[in-house]
Amino acid sequence: MADTRYRAGIIGLGFIGGADQVSGDALGQQVANMDGTHAQAYAGNGRIDLVAGSSRDAGRRERFEQRNPGVTTYDDFNALLGGEQLDIVSVATYTPQHAEIVIACAAAGIPVIYCEKPIAPTLPEADAMVRACEDAGSLLVINHNRRFDPLYHEIRDRIAAGAIGELTSCAVQWPAGRLGNVGTHMFDAVCFLLGRKIVAVSGTLDQSQRPDCRGSDFTDPGGWGVLKLEDNLHCTVEAPDYGLLPPVIQVRGEQGNVTIEKTGATITFVDGREEACHRVDDGRNSMDRAVDQIVRFLDGEARFPHAAADSVKTLETIAAFHASHARSAAWVELPLTGADRQIEVNSG
Repeated sequence: MADTRYRAGIIGLGFIGGADQVSGDALGQQVANMDGTHAQAYAGNGRIDLVAGSSRDAGRRERFEQRNPGVTTYDDFNALLGGEQLDIVSVATYTPQHAEIVIACAAAGIPVIYCEKPIAPTLPEADAMVRACEDAGSLLVINHNRRFDPLYHEIRDRIAAGAIGELTSCAVQWPAGRLGNVGTHMFDAVCFLLGRKIVAVSGTLDQSQRPDCRGSDFTDPGGWGVLKLEDNLHCTVEAPDYGLLPPVIQVRGEQGNVTIEKTGATITFVDGREEACHRVDDGRNSMDRAVDQIVRFLDGEARFPHAAADSVKTLETIAAFHASHARSAAWVELPLTGADRQIEVNSG
C-alpha cells in the first residue's frame, strides 16, 4: 500500500481550506502564520494528489486554480462529490454548513472526511455527523490541530508519567474571546493533555459584543469560568472579548507546573528547577502531520488515534458555557439534557 496514491478534494476554498490570502485579509490573518492549511497539507504530501475543490465564490475558485494548476473546481459541493472519485475530502466551510456537507460526503462513500472545527453549531447536528460517518464506514477527522503537535504529545506523556506529580488544577487563557472558534481548541487540548473528560461547567459570557471577524452573521462571545474534569480537577478559563493576555495552558501538580505557550513549554519544579520543552522545528506543521496519519489509516497500517466523538464533547462544553451563563453561572453538568442540547454555538 505504500505506493498507493490518494485523491483529495476541498470543499470551501477560503483561508484555512484553500490557503487564500484574500480571504485571510478579510479576517485580519496571514496564511503564513497558520499551523497549516488543507490545500498546503495535501500539496506537500508525497502520497496525495490534490485534484479538486469547490466554492460558491468565483474569485476563490479562480485563485485556487492559479495556486494549484491542474485542479478542477466546482461551484457546488454536490457537483464535486458527483464528478470526482476521491479518497479524502476536506470540509473547510463555515461551521453552519458542516453537517450537511459531511453527511453528503458520507453518503457518497468518501473514505476520509477532514472537517474544520468546531464540529457543528449544535449537538444534534454533531451527533448526526458522527452517526452518518459510522454508518457509512467513513473516518471523520476534526481539525483540533494541537492533537497532532509533537509538543502536546510530549507534555501529555510527561504528565501521564508523573513528571509534576498528582495534578491539582489547570488554567487556560487566550485573547479575543470566541469560545466556539478558539475555545474549541483550548478545551479539546486540556482533555487531550490530561486524559480526562469535562463533567461540569460554570461560565459567564462576555457581553462586550465584539464584532466577529467572519461577519455579522456570527456572534461568538468569550467569557470566564471554571471547568470541572473527572477526579474533581478544576480548570479556570479566562477568555474575554478584548483580552490582552497571550494564549496559555498551565497544568499544576504537587511537584511542579507545566506552562504551554505559543513558542514552547516550560516545566517548573517545586525545587526551583526549570526544563524547557521546544517545538519540533522540521518545517512541518500540525496539519501536515494530521494528513500523514490519514495516509497511514488509508494504507491500513494504523488506527486513527482521535475519535470525532471527542469533538462532540468539546462542543458540548461550549454549549454548557452558554447554558451556565443563562443561569447566572450555576454549575451545569454534562452530558447536557433537554433544551440545553439545542443551544446553538454561533461560530464562523
